Amino acid sequence: MASKVSALKGDGVQDAARAAVEAAKNGRTVPQHSFSGGHGKLAAFAFMIFNLLCAPCFAAMGAIKREMNSAKRTLFAIGYQCCFAWVIAFIVWQLGRVFAGGMDPLGLILAPAMPAAVCRQLFKPYRESQKLTVR
Repeated sequence: MASKVSALKGDGVQDAARAAVEAAKNGRTVPQHSFSGGHGKLAAFAFMIFNLLCAPCFAAMGAIKREMNSAKRTLFAIGYQCCFAWVIAFIVWQLGRVFAGGMDPLGLILAPAMPAAVCRQLFKPYRESQKLTVR
């Protein structure tokens, strides 16, 4: 219970800051993972890409719903934006790992396959556009 309470109070960040101050006093350096929870600059960059491309704010979602005039299409559009953002962040992550020397073979196979699926969704013909219904 005490560890959960200390995590909520932010003691982990304070402990890392204290460790950095102590290390600076003794002339040592603190590893980067002590502040980032083990995630490096590549993970931060992929996360920023994901947040840049992910679904917009609630006001924009409301505008999408108003323009689409359908809850089903709105949910699809928002879901598609989130999936698209994840795919692009995954590609950035995998390509970054290739250049950094930590190549993952499965990820390297999936990275080019995912944009193909995204492009298929973007460029497939719209089915209802071939029907004309007059009311």
